[in-house]
Amino acid sequence: MAEEPAVARGSRLAGAASTYLRSAAGQPIDWFPWGPEPFELAQRTGRPILLDVGASWCHWCHVMDEGTYADPEVARLLGQSFVAVKVDRDENPEVDRRYQRQVGALTGEGGWPLTAFLTPQGEVFLGGTYFPPTDGHGRPGLRRVLKEVARLWKEEPETIRQNAQAIQGALERMRAARAGGSREAHALLAAVLAEVHSSYDPAHGGFGTAPKFPHPTAVSLLLWDARASRRALSDERARETLVRMADGGMYDQVGGGFHRYSVDEGWHIPHFEKMGVDNAALLDVYTEGAQRFGDPRFDDVIRGTVGWVREVLADPAGGFGASQDADNAPGDDGGYFTWSRAELKTILPADEYRFATRFFGVGTDGRMPHDPDRNVLFRMLPLREAAEGLPFAGNPAPVLTNVLEQLRTARSRRPAPAVDRALYADINGRFIGAFARAGVLLDEPTIVADARRAADRFLAEAYSEESGVAHRIEGGEGRGRGHLEDQVAFAAGLLELAVARADPTYLAPALRLLTLVDREYRGEDGLLRDLSPRFYDGPSVGGLNEPSYPLEDSPHLSANSGAALAFLRLSGLVHDDAWREKAAALLAPVGSRVGHTGLFAAGAALAAGWLATEPVTVVVEGSGPAAHTLVRVAQKTWAPLCAVFAGRPPPPFSLPEELEAARTGSAVRALVCFGNRCAPPVTDSAILRALLVRGAPPP
Repeated sequence: MAEEPAVARGSRLAGAASTYLRSAAGQPIDWFPWGPEPFELAQRTGRPILLDVGASWCHWCHVMDEGTYADPEVARLLGQSFVAVKVDRDENPEVDRRYQRQVGALTGEGGWPLTAFLTPQGEVFLGGTYFPPTDGHGRPGLRRVLKEVARLWKEEPETIRQNAQAIQGALERMRAARAGGSREAHALLAAVLAEVHSSYDPAHGGFGTAPKFPHPTAVSLLLWDARASRRALSDERARETLVRMADGGMYDQVGGGFHRYSVDEGWHIPHFEKMGVDNAALLDVYTEGAQRFGDPRFDDVIRGTVGWVREVLADPAGGFGASQDADNAPGDDGGYFTWSRAELKTILPADEYRFATRFFGVGTDGRMPHDPDRNVLFRMLPLREAAEGLPFAGNPAPVLTNVLEQLRTARSRRPAPAVDRALYADINGRFIGAFARAGVLLDEPTIVADARRAADRFLAEAYSEESGVAHRIEGGEGRGRGHLEDQVAFAAGLLELAVARADPTYLAPALRLLTLVDREYRGEDGLLRDLSPRFYDGPSVGGLNEPSYPLEDSPHLSANSGAALAFLRLSGLVHDDAWREKAAALLAPVGSRVGHTGLFAAGAALAAGWLATEPVTVVVEGSGPAAHTLVRVAQKTWAPLCAVFAGRPPPPFSLPEELEAARTGSAVRALVCFGNRCAPPVTDSAILRALLVRGAPPP
């Protein structure tokens, strides 16, 4: 078969919008970005496709890029027998979702980097994750894999065909097993709560064993259950999980913000990438925890996380970038974030050094396995215990502040890990909601203003009333239409910003987005598909013709569960039961398919809980210090589906009929309604708090 004309190596990726793709432009491999061109080439030349899916934040993707794909022999074998395609999973989540599922059906594993071998039609016939260049560490080398795949492709085409058919058969069986009749919301809720409790780690907080991921939606579910069922155990486990994560090495004690997950079950040593999607979700659940428990430590974590986002991810023109890398150089593993005793001794005065090494457990469980001289800082001892015998033992808090400032200054002189500054609608929607709620809780309008600037930019550059919000902003324009997760997450963020500012400017587009979701993303059994057939503007090549329904949290909230939650939140703000009915109708087929996925169905279970929860409306009338006190008490008290307004909000906000009918006066008072049941006016802040905690008007 004739060879295709060569192009300058790397030229296809050099101008890519994706940081991850651009970083591969210098590799000795003729990469194609996702699109029809590599599939057409594979069909013309009769070659299989090697698909690499990764991300700029992914440590093992860098390891594979710097080792495997830099290997001349790997490059030669790929150029000789394959068409090579590289995909950024953040830029093309729809591609990643489908090929993760296909490789998972074959191997039982997934993750990044994802390495898949495809037919020219886009069907997987072999795959895996990380491959070193040569055999080692219990893994086959990609050199050997490429030779064997090339041989199979030429000599055993029937084996290739059977593998591809077996994968498709496995997917069909999985779909059939998940299909079934609707499941009552209360049954889903009870089953998932039981599984969440059974997976709780009583020794360290959190859920499951190593590697241990944060599951913020599961914590939100426990908080809901504690309030709804008066179950103290749910409260205790939610609080303990929040405390342990905040005290562990997964939270960056020096710079704020959370790393992706902990490699050990005690939260000591993280995988160091910091993801926007994770930090937005954790910021949100720590805001809930701060409201529920009034713990000032949670306020500190919120401020630290907001501070990291502002310093590292915030775009000067508005909006938030996607992630910060784990590594700051080839071969690095956490060097920017870890400390040796020698470094600490050089930076800190003697007494502060003794205090810091005690407080942060230096030399104990935070030692890096590959370099025990380096330590991840975590909070091992209480402040006063760490300061015992030191001159400042009576008041160690200012010393901790000073230590952290010195460490921040020292770390700022290190080469920092790269930041992916791509602006994605789903990540920004999550940050908009989290910043709006955090700013209200802390009474810091500048945090809410950051959320507003992000929302305004996306509404101006990426939003259309007809087709919704685009996946990303690129060159001042929206790119990538028709993704469900973008519509849901951005609408949910706008709802929270609308409440924070009592501003219909953000409620109206949220209402339009959710209307579009309800109309344009429906698929089998009323589930929501990840792509709109009418609005998706990407190339429908390879596996993209397969419908996909994002149902399980991963571990961040799935788009179907997120839609149900957004429908319920909207219903409470406009007092339209039609949205509540849409949520109920969506939850029925979701519940029948998530099965016994435990933590990964927490979002669906939380939506089932909200379905059984009356929305709370608080309107504080009057002005002056007394009115402000009532507003602040209501804002700082946790209640699900609660909206607090200083004065009556304008349309399209709507109030319960009884509250709408109440005469407005100049007297300071709080009007509180649970659904359509309203309590007598409240003027005492302690009574207001007790009323919100109880969750119902007086009998």
